[in-house]
Amino acid sequence: MPSASANYTTLLRTSGAAAFFLPAALGRVGIAMTGIGIVWLVHARTGSYAAAGLVTGGFAVADAVAGPQIGRLVDRFGQARVLPSVLGAHAVAVVLLLVGAVPDLVAGVLVGATLPQLAALSAARWTALLSGERAATLSTAFALEALANGVSYLAGPSLVSVLGAAGHPGAGVLLAAALVVGGGLALAAQRRTMPPLTGHTERRHAGRALLRSAFLRQIALGLALGVFFGAMQVSVAAYAVERGTPDAAALLYFASNCTNLVGGWAYGVWRRGYSPRRHQAAAAACLTLTSLPLTILSAPFAVGATLALTGLAVPVLLILTSLLTEASVPRAVLTQAFTWGNSASAAGTAGAAAVAGRVVDTGGAHGGFDVAVGAATVMTVLAFSGLRGSSPEVPKLSAPAETTAPNPPTTRRDSSTNRKAPGTQ
Repeated sequence: MPSASANYTTLLRTSGAAAFFLPAALGRVGIAMTGIGIVWLVHARTGSYAAAGLVTGGFAVADAVAGPQIGRLVDRFGQARVLPSVLGAHAVAVVLLLVGAVPDLVAGVLVGATLPQLAALSAARWTALLSGERAATLSTAFALEALANGVSYLAGPSLVSVLGAAGHPGAGVLLAAALVVGGGLALAAQRRTMPPLTGHTERRHAGRALLRSAFLRQIALGLALGVFFGAMQVSVAAYAVERGTPDAAALLYFASNCTNLVGGWAYGVWRRGYSPRRHQAAAAACLTLTSLPLTILSAPFAVGATLALTGLAVPVLLILTSLLTEASVPRAVLTQAFTWGNSASAAGTAGAAAVAGRVVDTGGAHGGFDVAVGAATVMTVLAFSGLRGSSPEVPKLSAPAETTAPNPPTTRRDSSTNRKAPGTQ
C-alpha cells in the first residue's frame, strides 16, 4: 500500500501535473452530476419520467455528437482559447434550462452540446507531459484518470440525488454547472502544461490516422464497452425488482463500483513487461468469463460477487483503450481521438439501455445480462484481432529501469512522412 501510494504521489509531483489534474477531476464530478440532475429537474417540473428521459436522451446524444467537434477545435486552437468559450456557452445553456426560457428538450440539447470533454483534455496533457523517457509512466497516469472518473460517478450522482430528493432539483443542476465551469476555467489557466499546437498541414495529414484500423478498433471497443455498461445498468435494476427487493440494486451497483476503483488502482501500480495489446485481450476475456455466470445465477450473494469480479476488469480496459488510442494517432489529432472514444462509449450506453430494456421486458433480467455478455464477447474478439500482425508494438508497460527508451514524440508522430505510430497497422 505505501509503495502504491508513493507511485501515484510521485506522478502528481511531476511539475505541473497536480495543477491540471485536480481541476479536471473536480470538473468531472460536475459532468457526472449533469445527466441525472436533468432527470430530477425535468421530472419535478413536468411530473413525467418520460419527459425527463427524452430530455436526458437529447442531452446525451448532443454530448456524443458535439464532443469530437470540440476536440477538433482544441487540437487546432488550443485548450486556453477554446475552453472559456465552450464553458461560457455551457453556463448560458444551463441558465436557459433552469429558468425554462426555452423548451426543456432544446435546453437539454444545448447543455449536452456545450459540455466540455475534460477527461480528454486531461489525458492529452498527460501525454504531452510524460513524453520521452517518462512515457513508461503513462499507463499509471491513465489509471489515475480512471480512478478520478470512477470516483466522479460514485460521488456525483449520489450528491445530485440527495439534493433532488430534498426538493431542490435545480440546486443539483446549478452545482453541477458550477463544478464544470470552475474546474474547466482552472484547467484552461494552466497554460504551461497545454499540449503544443501543430501546423495546418500536419493536422490535415494526421487526420487520416483516425481512419486507421488500430484507432477504429479502439473506438469499436469503446462502443462495445458502452453497450456492456448500458445493459448492466438496466439488468441489475431489473434483477432487483424481479426479486421484490428494488433497494438491493444500489448495493449491487456499489459492489461493482468499489471493485472498479480497486481494479484501476491496482493496475496503475502493477506494470510488467507484456504489451498493452496482450493486457487488453486478457482483460476483455476475463470480463467475458466473469460476466457469463450472470446469465444463469439467481442467488443475490452469487450475483453480487460476480458483479464485483466484473468490476475489476472494466477499469483495466478503460486504461488500455486510452493508452492504445494515444499510441495509434498523431498528437495533432489526439484530443479529438480521445473524445471520439468517449462519444463511442456514451452512444453504446444509450443504445444498449433501450435495447436491453426491450429484452428485459420479454426475457427478464437474465435476458439483459445476455446482452452484456454479448458485448463483452465482441470486445474479446476485437482485442484478440489486434494481436495479429501487430508489429511494431506500442511501448511496453514495464518500469522505466526495465525498458528501452521509447521513440521521441516527434518521431512516433511524424504523420507527414507516412511513419506509423507504434501499434498502428
